Amino acid sequence: MSHGLRPLGLFLAIAASLGGCAVGPDYARPAVEVPDAYRQSIASAQDVSDAAWWKQFGDPVLDALIAEAMAGNYSLKIALANVETASSILTQQRSALYPQVGYEGKGQRRHVSGEPQVNGVPMDLSGTRSSYSLMLGASWELDLWGRVRRLSESAQANIDASEAARRGVVLSVVGSVANGYIQLRSLDEQLVIAKRTLATYAEAVRLFELQFKYGQISLVTLQQARSQYQAAAAVIPQIENNIAVTENALSALLGRNPGPITRGKSLAELTAPTVPTGLPSQLLERRPDIAQAEQQLISANALIGAAKAQYFPTISLTGALGNSSSQLSNLISGGTFSSSVGASISGPLFTGGAISGQVDQAESQKKAAVFNYLSVVQSALADVNNALVGRIQLSEQVAAEKLRVDALADTVRLSSLRYDGGYTDYLSVLYAQQQLLPGELTYAQDLGQSLSAVVKIYMAMGGSWVDAAAR
Repeated sequence: MSHGLRPLGLFLAIAASLGGCAVGPDYARPAVEVPDAYRQSIASAQDVSDAAWWKQFGDPVLDALIAEAMAGNYSLKIALANVETASSILTQQRSALYPQVGYEGKGQRRHVSGEPQVNGVPMDLSGTRSSYSLMLGASWELDLWGRVRRLSESAQANIDASEAARRGVVLSVVGSVANGYIQLRSLDEQLVIAKRTLATYAEAVRLFELQFKYGQISLVTLQQARSQYQAAAAVIPQIENNIAVTENALSALLGRNPGPITRGKSLAELTAPTVPTGLPSQLLERRPDIAQAEQQLISANALIGAAKAQYFPTISLTGALGNSSSQLSNLISGGTFSSSVGASISGPLFTGGAISGQVDQAESQKKAAVFNYLSVVQSALADVNNALVGRIQLSEQVAAEKLRVDALADTVRLSSLRYDGGYTDYLSVLYAQQQLLPGELTYAQDLGQSLSAVVKIYMAMGGSWVDAAAR
């Protein structure tokens, strides 16, 4: 069979030596107007966007929760499966660049009875006859115009887009776990404040009930104290409900069923990470969503060439070789050998606009992908600017709230002393206490938001910390 292989091998060698150009536009990144600097800068910012920033909080429990989320989060598993799906599509597309080789085997037994005549002459053909054949065939479509290469280029870009989407999920999960944990610790602090205040109010009610019993205060004062106690008691179920909802949300991020979340350091003990710095132009490489949008653009650009390649003829080479025999035992070593080689060419003459429609469709899809890329870049710039401004404003807000809480606490103390000395009625004390509880709760909430603001900066800027988290 070596003689039969020579013509086919010759044709394949000639085909392999043929070169062709890939029709359609080569990709070029669109021009993007990127400012030289962000609108807001932070003096203490450092270039730490590639570090595992969540470890700067100094809470091993938070580190463990993020590690658990990286292993158990279902959105991450879905994103990884999407990458694997895109890779399998690329394998399918690239397969057309290589010869397709197959085989076919046949076996037949035929029984003939009687004496049929051929030209009036009786022929004794009765009996059972067998025939066997084994054929090996190959076909190869020459990618002279780059249709398959453009489709492969598009498939590779889809892989890269899926990988960027996976990195985007990592970014989102890490940020969501960190923000959820900070919010949980903020709610825990609010619950401590509410319960502590409720205990203080309960003691006041007990003392006032004794004073009322002995006629030292009026019923109005006692009812005011009781009303204040119930108002504080109503706050606790709301906070406990928010804690349960936050725990359930964190459990879902970790890939768990809803349940309690382990706590580590208190809100006040958490150390705010260093604010990262960077240039707006670096977002084009750091943000996963920008990378995803660009890869989608690359894919759309390649499909234009694949569509245009249909205007040109398709050239294919085919070859076959095999043996046939009446005896199965002679099929390999004997029998009748046959081989064939061939080539075909086909192309469009009139398609009623089918090809031009596909080209127009591909070009319009690329246009939409360009606008999507530019839109994602603008949104990313806005995210970073908003996060930087939010960090500064929240820091100032927390500082002001702390001074306000200190002043309210001092007002309660002084009002209580004046009431005990008989210089004022209980309404002044009640008013001061009513201002203190919401002030303390707001301070705890704002303190948590100021820590979350740093997390939002890291999420907005992106960076290779995403890969560190995934590892």
